Amino acid sequence: MSACTACGACCASFRVDFSVHETQAEGGSVPDGLAVTVTDTISRMRGTDHGQPRCAALSGRIGERAMCGIYEWRPNPCREFEEGSDACAQARRRHGLPPLGDSPEH
Repeated sequence: MSACTACGACCASFRVDFSVHETQAEGGSVPDGLAVTVTDTISRMRGTDHGQPRCAALSGRIGERAMCGIYEWRPNPCREFEEGSDACAQARRRHGLPPLGDSPEH
C-alpha cells in the first residue's frame, strides 16, 4: 500500500466538488448517499464542506491507516489529486505530517 492510499490527509483537508454526472443517479459511480447536490451541475462529497472537512467515505486514522471506502468509485478531483504535490504537502501539514519526501513511509 502506498503512502498515498494510507494517509488520508487530502480527504480531510479540501472541499471536493464534481460533476453531478459522476453520481450513480446520473450514470456515474459515486454512491448517491455520499454526494450532496450543490447546483444543477455540481455535487460535493458529503463531509468535505465542514469547517474541519472530512470526507464521509474516509475511514481510519489520518496519517496512520486511513482508507477511502469508495476508492474505485471516487470522483475525478480525487483521482486527479497528485501524491507528493504542493496540495498534498499542504494537506499533510494541516494534520501535522511531514511532506511525503521527508517521511519514512515514502
